[in-house]
Amino acid sequence: MWRAAVRALRGRGTGTGAPRAASGAAAAQLRQRLESELEDIRGAGTWKSERVITSRQGPHLRLAGGGAGACGRRRGGRPFHRCHAPACLPLFLPAGIINFCANNYLGLSSHPEVIRAAVEALEKFGAGLSSVRFICGTQSIHKDLEEKIARFHQREDAILYASCFDANAGIFEALLTPEDAVLSDELNHASIIDGIRLCKANKYRYKHMDMQDLEAKLKEAQKHRLRLVATDGAFSMDGDIAPLREICQLAQKYNALVFIDECHATGFLGPNGRGTDELLGVMDKVTIINSTLGKALGGAAGGYTTGPKPLIDLLRQRSRPYLFSNSLPPAVVGCASKALDLLMESNAIAQSMAAKTQRFRSKMTVAGFTISGKDHPICPVMLGDARLASVMAEDMLNRGIYVIGFSYPVVPKGKARIRVQISAVHSDEDIDRCVEAFTEVGRKHGALP
Repeated sequence: MWRAAVRALRGRGTGTGAPRAASGAAAAQLRQRLESELEDIRGAGTWKSERVITSRQGPHLRLAGGGAGACGRRRGGRPFHRCHAPACLPLFLPAGIINFCANNYLGLSSHPEVIRAAVEALEKFGAGLSSVRFICGTQSIHKDLEEKIARFHQREDAILYASCFDANAGIFEALLTPEDAVLSDELNHASIIDGIRLCKANKYRYKHMDMQDLEAKLKEAQKHRLRLVATDGAFSMDGDIAPLREICQLAQKYNALVFIDECHATGFLGPNGRGTDELLGVMDKVTIINSTLGKALGGAAGGYTTGPKPLIDLLRQRSRPYLFSNSLPPAVVGCASKALDLLMESNAIAQSMAAKTQRFRSKMTVAGFTISGKDHPICPVMLGDARLASVMAEDMLNRGIYVIGFSYPVVPKGKARIRVQISAVHSDEDIDRCVEAFTEVGRKHGALP
């Protein structure tokens, strides 16, 4: 009998059989509440499905319809979702889907030299460090990349993080005290907002890119020891660029510092791709830059802070996401390092963005669409209605164009849009096909006359 009991107990740990759910009244209550919230999301038309890519990231993709469809439901654990809802057409699609929704601005995520650099770093330095930086997680390639980032931005030093979300979570708490103040644009990225929430500084929020409101807040904040103005350089949802000249002028007038998040600018804005501070001629006026390695700079992962060396030294001592997170994997470091090499050798890739962005924006405007932002490869097609954005995005996919609808809570209610992102590796034919598909789908669903 005891042998049978032992076999039964061992069988429970094999991982076979049906998945188990936690039992008890509390677990049942939690499940009921979660399912109700999920149904509310579906009912509001704001469910975010995950399409499955079966190829490399790039301007052209292969997709398979694994997992949940637009309705968020799975059917019987089968590998491909099948649903009769209009927005849940089978997503098993052939090659040739044109990708217009990645942050792969320069096309470097599948660049052969970037991939080769990742493989070489993997073979030489291993899969990972299994440690944080200050214990035994710092390799020579980490220091080399930090030096290269600082040189690229023309700053004194830089520090690597697992992501720019971590960089934003780590800087405000380490830098600001209850004696200080931070002034934040109301449409700053969620990671900036969350990072500011973690610090004990006095918090001011100014209206989006409203310099009169920022000046009023700076006047009010004069009673605090240190004042830091925090803004995205380029705003990811609207494709607009912060008025950094005016922000820096106000900061100088009221003795404040300027912080910018450059995730959607690094590598392609400005004559040499340094970002919005280079584009607007204020590189010597911006004190702190946070940015990412996971978009234009190779597209893998990682983030960083660059600025004065004493600040970087302080972050190494006090920044919690840095101190308590594993070091960046060598392959990721190799990717980003090679991407920076390519950018510092030539500005040709960065400069190729402007004409393609202008082509899309002008053709879509002529077709009758409203495109938010200006002169940025983020080109939000403003639709207003969440369901319309979702259904149009699905219909675009049926025409071979991969785009995603954005709605609340990612953007404010009533501001739903399909965000199109132009890449340096898109051809003119790719862009023209996208505009043609938008025109057809827009007319079909009443977004165009």
